[in-house]
Amino acid sequence: MELLKRIEGKIVSLSELQQQLSNRKGVQVVFTNGCFDILHRGHASYLAQARDLGDLLIVGLNSDQSVRRLKGNSRPINDEYSRALLLASLCVVDYVIAFEEDTPFNLISKLIPNVLVKGGDYTRDNIVGADIVEAHGGSVVTIPFVEGYSTTSILKRKEFMS
Repeated sequence: MELLKRIEGKIVSLSELQQQLSNRKGVQVVFTNGCFDILHRGHASYLAQARDLGDLLIVGLNSDQSVRRLKGNSRPINDEYSRALLLASLCVVDYVIAFEEDTPFNLISKLIPNVLVKGGDYTRDNIVGADIVEAHGGSVVTIPFVEGYSTTSILKRKEFMS
């Protein structure tokens, strides 16, 4: 149970996260976000590569309501707490923070990470918060997909097999 408590301790609110970051001067903070409603090999690779870009990886997680607005009423597949707990249990993830909005703009503007990471389907021009991060001297990085591993492709294969 002690290990589970440590994992749950990585799921934080904005004020908790800001307090943690204030104690870590000089740390290279990496931020990424997503729905993460079905974790798969592509996510593991993506998050590991993101973590390699700095000292601390923060994952912004779309709330259940946000996922429904973005993906429809059949999603998320797993509820917010389950998704947060699974992400927090990964050794490459330092903190998980849920957000209610459809995009993490407000979160990014309050955290100002050193590195903002998104998947290969994004370009610099459509990455929310890129301007804020770059204006503060940070960088924006895209990481290519692991071929054949995206949540959308997994769900389409499942529909095809049903």
